[in-house]
Amino acid sequence: MSTLNKYLIKESLIPFLLSLGVITMVLFLQFLIRAVDRFLGKGLDVWIILEYLYLNLAWIIALSVPMSLLISTVMTYGRMSQDNEVTALKAAGVSVFSIIKPAVLFGGLIGLLLCLFNNFVLPDMNYHARLLAKDIYQKKPELTIEPGYFINTIPQYSMIVREMDGNEFKDVKIFSKSAGSEQTTIYAEKGKLTSNQDIIILDLENGEMHEIDLEDYNHYRKIKFSTHQITISIDDLLLNRSSDSIRTDREMKVAQMLEKIGKNKQYMAQIDERIKTVLDNHGIQLKKEMNLDNVLMAIEVLKENNEQITADKIYQDGISIPEYEKKEKLRSFNNISRQLENEFMLISNYEKMNNKYLVEIHKKFTLAFACLLFAMTGAPLGILVKRGGITIASGLSIVFFLVYYILLIWGEQLADRNLLDPTFGSWMPNMILFIVGGILLFLSDKKN
Repeated sequence: MSTLNKYLIKESLIPFLLSLGVITMVLFLQFLIRAVDRFLGKGLDVWIILEYLYLNLAWIIALSVPMSLLISTVMTYGRMSQDNEVTALKAAGVSVFSIIKPAVLFGGLIGLLLCLFNNFVLPDMNYHARLLAKDIYQKKPELTIEPGYFINTIPQYSMIVREMDGNEFKDVKIFSKSAGSEQTTIYAEKGKLTSNQDIIILDLENGEMHEIDLEDYNHYRKIKFSTHQITISIDDLLLNRSSDSIRTDREMKVAQMLEKIGKNKQYMAQIDERIKTVLDNHGIQLKKEMNLDNVLMAIEVLKENNEQITADKIYQDGISIPEYEKKEKLRSFNNISRQLENEFMLISNYEKMNNKYLVEIHKKFTLAFACLLFAMTGAPLGILVKRGGITIASGLSIVFFLVYYILLIWGEQLADRNLLDPTFGSWMPNMILFIVGGILLFLSDKKN
């Protein structure tokens, strides 16, 4: 390694460590202020509190490392530019690309370490932090509900809600997990979640309960209700939550998420086979790709054809078909439509779950790769502003990092909702950062 590279890396190391310590402390104190009320009145041992804070330190470090690297790079090269060191190096024939190369190498090394940390350390610490939080909340347990995603921690049911406000939710759908031949689906306009000692209570309002025989869709029952209550044992719920199999995406390593994606694809393939079997058994032909709209359209065509055949038979044979037979036939078509809607809804939610896993997989690498890009952006930015103070460096870095993080969250949310490809949504902020870094590098190279 050349003397220049050693010098520049040494100049970047100390500001990086100082920035990392300050930013980590600020984020940690902010988290501590928010978490204090969770400990009050619990009578917890001090070591339990320290363990909880230590476990939550992982995601704080994962967030503070890229930001610290950006601040330290701007500070280092801003000071060098202010002291005319960059001008002297240029005069000696050293190109801007050679000057910032050590910063990029340093950022790449930090990014590699962060990638390993995000995949092997962060998931386990997030997982154990959640389990410890569960023990802390045990006196008043809660069921975590994230709108738009399946909740699979309930022993007998899978549930999804559209909107959540505190303990109240709107537009809830609940599917039974029974392995038998009967499936129960519950729809409700709104509901409320409460806990009472050893049970969690779901109070539902204004809904319907649908029960259908999976072996014969004609065996179907619908029950309307103004209020309906579901009780869940806390012991069962907490036991399920302690299992590795129900780790959230932020608590899994890449290999675990790939395994989950594979299983979800198997479930989706099984649902596809069930749908094809129903279509074949009822003679429903699709002229286009198999999706919900095309399937329902084909069923409507089958309804119209059946009505026309019935009318022609009455006209030709003069035999009146009983009204109950017509209603029975119509009810059969409606049952098929309703069940297929449920099947396609399951496929859609499995796709959303897979997208969420893919986004999290990409994020483990995008945040690490962002370290290299922040170094590539921060070095020419420092050269251009000619300021190496902590105030200027922090201000510019925070602006860049906030814009990057907003784009990252925006892309993640769009990908989670199946509105954007997970790969593009996850890497889009890095693409934009790379373009900005290239422009700044070009400008700093042209600057005298």
